[in-house]
Amino acid sequence: MRTISLIVPCYNEEESIMLFYDAVAKVFSEMNQTSDRYQPEYLFVNDGSSDKTLQVLKTLQAEHKDIVHYLSFSRNFGKESALAAGLDAATGDLVAVMDVDLQDPPELLPQMINLIETEDYDCVGTIQKQRRGQGRVRAFLSSQFYKVIDAISQVHIEPNARDYRLMTREMVDSVRSLPEYNRFSKGIFAWVGYKTTYLEYESQPRAAGETHWSIMQLFNYAIEGIIDFSDAPLKIATWIGGLSFVLAIFGLIFVVVRALTVGGSVAGWPSMVTIMLLLGGIQLFCLGILGQYISKIYLESKHRPKYIIKEQK
Repeated sequence: MRTISLIVPCYNEEESIMLFYDAVAKVFSEMNQTSDRYQPEYLFVNDGSSDKTLQVLKTLQAEHKDIVHYLSFSRNFGKESALAAGLDAATGDLVAVMDVDLQDPPELLPQMINLIETEDYDCVGTIQKQRRGQGRVRAFLSSQFYKVIDAISQVHIEPNARDYRLMTREMVDSVRSLPEYNRFSKGIFAWVGYKTTYLEYESQPRAAGETHWSIMQLFNYAIEGIIDFSDAPLKIATWIGGLSFVLAIFGLIFVVVRALTVGGSVAGWPSMVTIMLLLGGIQLFCLGILGQYISKIYLESKHRPKYIIKEQK
């Protein structure tokens, strides 16, 4: 019998855990009606929840000791760290990454397994056709982010791809071999390569609770992804600096020629101050971009662990 590890990050998801387990258990029960081939391994990662998530996980694990396991962090380290911890702990022949809120439909698992086993894929990912349940602004910004990062990244990142995917053991081991502290999983999955296909599905509403991602958190996550997988912002800063230099040369030539032909200078303090502020703003903007990359180098140089496990079972 083959084992499929299901990595499920949890942050304040006490209402969703049992619903998720029941839904996935139903899918495996239906799959194994004809042949007992697949054994699930649930790996719930409690990412420093402040509600009763850990208590619910302990209860569920006590009822299903053979297939349910959990890792509990010492504090909130973020979803990327939770995914990394799950990948490190997974022992299955196949490994799936899923959200506990059931926005990732478990019903796709049989089709994903079939594609890997019959068509020699190493990874089957998922793409949302629509983003129902999200505000228009959030949905628009999300779609535009994927377009931007795919255009400037050194690897192809599928637009609107979810973390929800099924991978072979070989691909998981390759992902685990990447040691970086700053992680953007969608980019990492694309960077390691391997033969990948995608399934499209209609977005699903949350089974319970509310999303924990604010627009500002999503914006910061987008910046992380761009910096981790592209040096385009540095190139943009270089071009902006070069353009400012060229414009300054033309401005200097204009001032000299005007002084020689017309004579005298006209008072223009407001325009001069405006130009100075503009150039100063451009310089600070470029320094800010450079600072983002330096800060990533600084964090990587510390060699801190991506997560700390306080309790596991």
